[in-house]
Amino acid sequence: MRGGKGRAGGRKHLWIQTVKYFPDRYKKIGFKPPSSLESEAETVNVDELRDLAIKTLGADSVKGGAEDLSLDLESLGYGKLLGRGRVDLPLSIRVSEYTSKALEKVEAAGGQILESE
Repeated sequence: MRGGKGRAGGRKHLWIQTVKYFPDRYKKIGFKPPSSLESEAETVNVDELRDLAIKTLGADSVKGGAEDLSLDLESLGYGKLLGRGRVDLPLSIRVSEYTSKALEKVEAAGGQILESE
């Protein structure tokens, strides 16, 4: 009786031999954090900027055409500006990440995007 052929029993009855002579055979390498710990930035689309401006700046200043319409999306909890929809306000937006479509649409409306660190 020899206990099997080849590496048979390497994790069972021949474990001591595996640990002694082949220590790297079943070694786990590296570390992968659990997906629950990974955080993605909250996103907001261009078409939602008007509602956000009304909530934060007030309806009178938005509809009255105030000169300084600035939104700080970081302080509102958003990390990235996406380009779905249309914007018709000349907003000055502070955000850390944005897409190229969002930049085009905001600049076409007369606004600007300022990067925050």
